[in-house]
Amino acid sequence: MLVFWEQRLAILATPKTGSTAIEAALESLAALSIQRPPVLKHTNVARFHRFVGPYLAAAAGGPFTVVAMMREPRDWLGSWYRYRSRDDIPDEAKSTQGMSFDAFVQAWCSTPRPAFADVGSQARFLHGGEGRAADRVFRYENIDAFVAFLEDRLDFQIILPQLNVSPKASLDLSPDTMARLQTVAAEDFALYNSLD
Repeated sequence: MLVFWEQRLAILATPKTGSTAIEAALESLAALSIQRPPVLKHTNVARFHRFVGPYLAAAAGGPFTVVAMMREPRDWLGSWYRYRSRDDIPDEAKSTQGMSFDAFVQAWCSTPRPAFADVGSQARFLHGGEGRAADRVFRYENIDAFVAFLEDRLDFQIILPQLNVSPKASLDLSPDTMARLQTVAAEDFALYNSLD
C-alpha cells in the first residue's frame, strides 16, 4: 500500500496485479509505504476504510482517493498458480508443483479451499461492504491507463520495472472447470466486466 499525502491518494496492493512493480517505481515519492508483512502490504478496501482511511482523513483534514488494480479472474488465478509452482515456496502445503491449472482452479472453487488454493477473491478485496469500495479500479490488462492516471495525479513520469514475474505454465481449463469457475467467481467476473 502506498499513500501520497499532498495528493490525498492511496494505492491498494491487490495481490498478483503488479503491485511490487508499482511500489518499486513510486515508493520514494510516497509519504507512507507498507510493503511488509503481506497482511499489511495487501490491506483490502474494508480494512482501509475501517482503520487506515479514517486516521488519514482526520490527520489530513479530508478523505483520500482509494485506487487499485484488478486482473481478469482466470488470469489472476493463473498468476497465483504459476507463482506457487516456484521451487522456493517455503510452505509445501501451498505449492502447486506437479499439479495442473485445472486441478488448481477446481480446488479454488471448492469449500473449504486447500492451502495451495486459498488465495481469496479480488471482488472481496476491492469491495469493502456497506457500499464502500475503492474509488477507482483499473484493469491490470490496461495498466497504461493506471500509469497515466498516476502520472497525472503525481506529476511524475513512471517507468514500471518487471518484478516478481511468475514462471510460465499451461493455463488450460476444461469446459466444465471454466463453467464452474464462472459460477463460483461470479462476483469477480461481474466486477471485472464493469470496469472501463
